Amino acid sequence: MNEKREVWQRTLALMVLRTLDVLGPQHGYGIAKRIEQVSAEMLAVNHGTLYPVLLKLEHEGAITCKWGVSENNRRAKFYRITAAGRRELETERRHWKRTGEIIARFF
Repeated sequence: MNEKREVWQRTLALMVLRTLDVLGPQHGYGIAKRIEQVSAEMLAVNHGTLYPVLLKLEHEGAITCKWGVSENNRRAKFYRITAAGRRELETERRHWKRTGEIIARFF
């Protein structure tokens, strides 16, 4: 059975930052689709969870947003990672690498 899982909120923030770091500015739908694609459709990004995370990251200064036009010719907010967001991403990357190394010792 191929069951999609909800993404944990703080983990979602990390995935958002990484997505913006790799792809550049994206709107919310594009971010959600990319996370689902990278997870091989094993994760489901609930838009009710995504937008509060985007707002929190913006409030923290990790991302900025600007209104633009989507590929469907609709008005959309485009999010971009900031220098502070890149620093946070690197800190989180080191944390997850270390966590993975510790957990791997148990398996």
